[in-house]
Amino acid sequence: MSWMEVDAAVVGGGIVGLACAAAFAHDGKTVVVLERHRGLGTETTSRNSEVIHAGLYYPPGSLKATTCVRGAELLYAWCAARGVPHARCGKMIVAADGETEALAKLARNAAENGAHVEPIGADRAREREPRVRCVAALWSPNTGIVDSHALVASVASEIERRGGVVARGRRVVAAEPRADGWTLAVDGVAGREEIAAACVVNAAGLFADEVAAMFGVQLQQRFVKGSYFRLKRPLVRSLVYPLPPANGSLGIHTTIDLAGGVRLGPDAEPARSREDWSVDESRRGAFHAAASRYLEGLREDDLAPDMAGIRPKIAGGDFVMRLERGVVHLAGIESPGLTASLAIAERVVKLLP
Repeated sequence: MSWMEVDAAVVGGGIVGLACAAAFAHDGKTVVVLERHRGLGTETTSRNSEVIHAGLYYPPGSLKATTCVRGAELLYAWCAARGVPHARCGKMIVAADGETEALAKLARNAAENGAHVEPIGADRAREREPRVRCVAALWSPNTGIVDSHALVASVASEIERRGGVVARGRRVVAAEPRADGWTLAVDGVAGREEIAAACVVNAAGLFADEVAAMFGVQLQQRFVKGSYFRLKRPLVRSLVYPLPPANGSLGIHTTIDLAGGVRLGPDAEPARSREDWSVDESRRGAFHAAASRYLEGLREDDLAPDMAGIRPKIAGGDFVMRLERGVVHLAGIESPGLTASLAIAERVVKLLP
């Protein structure tokens, strides 16, 4: 049985866990990331729209709002400094008949969060995107996209450059308190290992509730699946979003990638499991109907199944950042978690000695 002693152990090698580990390493702390998969960022981190959000939607003062706005600032700077592919492409949120007051309310919410948006009319919206149908829109110039895989690789590289350890294929199976922290039992490729850590960050994402239970903490997460369909024709050049529906999602929107491809999604349905990655082709019609409300010329046969992701939800809807006995538990880290990751890390390291 091998043994390691560190200042901080981070459970979970998604972008939030990696960002926390990088922040510890930057402060001169010894740190290890424990990721159960052989790869990094393979779950929520890479199965989303890869959007850098500006902070328009979230309740003012919430963790989602504050970490999103701060996180976007930090993320753009990180990507520019390290050559991570990204684009500050902007986003348009469109309103149909009867939705102009809701659009104005969203603009007020964005302003309260410190996120700049510009109201534009239907003519200017069509100048930007000729196929878009709306009566009014908001333009968010600070919204962008990022290559999540390259981002994960750059943060992992930064951890290792500063002497931290990124341990893949390591599943934490038990936790025991000790006088100066915690001992973690870890199953890995070399058998059972033990990690002695002065503090721990639970950034296990979809499994944060299971990890919390090892520390005697109860967290109730539920799971929502979001599927994506790829467009066979690039009918838009930018991010186009409808107004958010009542189900708590951001609606089926158009997402562009850095290669110019376009996807529609995500929708929202209860997940059958935490790893329910399949895309149900029968949902194509619902996607077509939703997107056709604001996108002209879209044919149902333009849509091809692409991917699905699982979003961890928690009561109250905000991110959870809970410190108990030297462990910070992060739960409900759904969108805008990718954008907020570096700002979440800033807060986490301040919570721990």
